[in-house]
Amino acid sequence: MSNTILKLGIFGFGCVGQGLHNVLSQTKGINATIEKICIKHPNKKRSLDASFFTTNPSDILDNPNIDVVVELIDDSDAAYHIVKEALIKGKAVVSANKKLIAEHLEELLFLQSKHETPLLYEGSVCGSIPIIRNLEEYYDNDLLSSVSGIFNGSTNYILSKMRHDGLDFEVALKEAQDKGFAESDPSLDVGGFDAKYKLCITLLHAFGLLVRPENILNIGIQNLSDQDVNYASQNNQNIKLVVHGQKQGQHISAFVIPTFVSADNPLTNVHNEFNGIVLESAFANQQFFGGKGAGSDPTGSAVLSDISALTYGYKYEYKKLHQNTVVTYSTKQLLEVYVRYQDKNAVQWADFESINQRFESKSYNYVIGTVYLEQLLQEEWALNPTISIVLKSIVGEAIHDVAEQNKDAVLESA
Repeated sequence: MSNTILKLGIFGFGCVGQGLHNVLSQTKGINATIEKICIKHPNKKRSLDASFFTTNPSDILDNPNIDVVVELIDDSDAAYHIVKEALIKGKAVVSANKKLIAEHLEELLFLQSKHETPLLYEGSVCGSIPIIRNLEEYYDNDLLSSVSGIFNGSTNYILSKMRHDGLDFEVALKEAQDKGFAESDPSLDVGGFDAKYKLCITLLHAFGLLVRPENILNIGIQNLSDQDVNYASQNNQNIKLVVHGQKQGQHISAFVIPTFVSADNPLTNVHNEFNGIVLESAFANQQFFGGKGAGSDPTGSAVLSDISALTYGYKYEYKKLHQNTVVTYSTKQLLEVYVRYQDKNAVQWADFESINQRFESKSYNYVIGTVYLEQLLQEEWALNPTISIVLKSIVGEAIHDVAEQNKDAVLESA
């Protein structure tokens, strides 16, 4: 199939769409041409001739000459209908929409199988870093024990500026927006939702686990202050918004949370808009992937790699999902967390298994203790805007018995 010229129908010509056109026009050897681009605003000035553009989705979806639908729009609901219809009509699809994919993974798997049409989405997770293809091919039989990383460039830029330039959160956020790293409405980024969608997709390819986004804890960076950053600095650490996927036996826990990263962790050197991924496995041990996680050309290059793969008939085989090993999602993971608070009564102390350290002053109060992931997922206090939570470590199962013994002491001290 490598000699076949693929004819592309593209939905959206924003940042990623223009990046795709840019890298495609400069890349030799990829047999693909852009036939039509569906856009929302026909009067907007474009870099291409008007003959390329249409506002009618049928000009792509019902065009028998178009082989591949490339979905690159911001609206995940509209994107879902485009992708679904394209697959039903037998067209291959490439998408970079992590929210759409994460929220409809199970249905998208079914549609690919039923209609024998491939859906590729390398650009949906960590931009230019080829993590999905690596998980599918290189780690298809390796025994992965964990996947962790910085999956959102906007939050990493903000945290880098807070740590290294001493900027307040709001100032760093405004700078990220001015440079195009954060949206005008940054809630999906700073709240950890964007990273959570990417984690859902990664879990499928790393462990064969299907889990709904609403069942995964995401604590963002919007409540962090210079006090938290200073605490990290004094302990020779950085704070990063980290996604975690941990496997213990056949149970997998997953969450997104600000995390203290020590100097020996490769993620500590991932700054600004860059992303980084750390894989732990039985055979390859620890491996690190780094690169730009967002932006026009980096994401455009990831989309182009999927288009290139389609010229060779490539599709995801979802090998981990179809292996005989059954894995289950668990929220029973015990975590050691740093919790800064203003009002002592705002914290649900009964959720803690133990308190290991406490500091109180007129302007700065924090505790370090252990709490189960399911408690943070269920309880509203963990998202209280006056409370900041940062992960210190993921605790092994062995601490469970000790934690039960210490729980009464926790409640008494609180």
